Amino acid sequence: MAILYGLLIIVSGVFLLMVTAITVRYGRLRRLMPKPAFRNIDARPKPDEWDDGEVTITWIGHSTLYINFFGTKIITDPVLGSRVGISIAPGVKIGPKRYTPPALSIEDVKDVDLILLSHAHMDHFDMSTLKALAAPHVRVVTAKNTKGLLRRLPFGDVMELGNKEEGEPVSELRVKAFPVRHWGSRFPWNTNYGWNGYILEKRGRRLVFSGDTAWTEEFKSLCKEGPIDWIAIPIGAYLPISFQGAHCTPEQAWQMVQDSGAKMVTPIHWNTFVLSQEPVDEPIHRFVKAAGEEKNRIVIHDQGKVFRLDHSFVDREVDDLTQTNPKNVQPSVVIQARGSSSPSRSRTILDQ
Repeated sequence: MAILYGLLIIVSGVFLLMVTAITVRYGRLRRLMPKPAFRNIDARPKPDEWDDGEVTITWIGHSTLYINFFGTKIITDPVLGSRVGISIAPGVKIGPKRYTPPALSIEDVKDVDLILLSHAHMDHFDMSTLKALAAPHVRVVTAKNTKGLLRRLPFGDVMELGNKEEGEPVSELRVKAFPVRHWGSRFPWNTNYGWNGYILEKRGRRLVFSGDTAWTEEFKSLCKEGPIDWIAIPIGAYLPISFQGAHCTPEQAWQMVQDSGAKMVTPIHWNTFVLSQEPVDEPIHRFVKAAGEEKNRIVIHDQGKVFRLDHSFVDREVDDLTQTNPKNVQPSVVIQARGSSSPSRSRTILDQ
């Protein structure tokens, strides 16, 4: 019994040291970060009214998208709570708070068929949200060696995919993982956790969820699967410059869209949590500027907006963005990409 108590004390001590170290690091970084006021959103999608014979997409916030793919309902990296980070007690977390609310609630997406998880970082793999969504009818696709995080949740099935592996987690839906340039550890000792982007294919249409990535040439290979109809690409968390080892700049994001050959794009991983030092509206301005005359390929730039594949769609507010010239917008810093199979250790405050 004494040995057991001793082990509990050691484990508790290690956990407290880890929480203290993360809290101190977060405090130091936070002093240099923007502090936006809370923002309400104008659009509230109604997915229960969407047509199962179409492909319909909305951006809930950060890297969370809700997709009706010909009747298959998919949610990516679901994070629907008010805060992300380390849970220290039921309902209590240490970490960044949302400044933009989610466009949909847990109740709105309870009928989801498939959850896609790109990697185990806490702003992408939120246990509170996953617990709320767990049900026998829900399937999950996740990165290599992360399935164990879900072992106590009542999902119908959990499929792990490594780079370029594929499966059919839901009838008629093909999911293939592709390599991106990031890394996967949730805590310092999770060095074997994987990280993915995903290609989704159904009835000859292809969608791409990129997860989180720095610039990589891997996107050039996506068109080998066939024409890409739509891609979600991350555009935020690139400052300070050291973060660009794991997160692309908006200009690099646009180049990867071009490399993929995708017809339409939705920028994600911005305007939800403050994770880095760039001004919160800078990513979308730089992304639109990089797109230039092709800016109308950008669909959904606000949480809650809806895009239907093959429908005429122009987000008029994208044009408005090009008329402004926000301060503090700096040129892209181009860095030499390393192989995407090698994890980058440049991280945001939540890359733990």
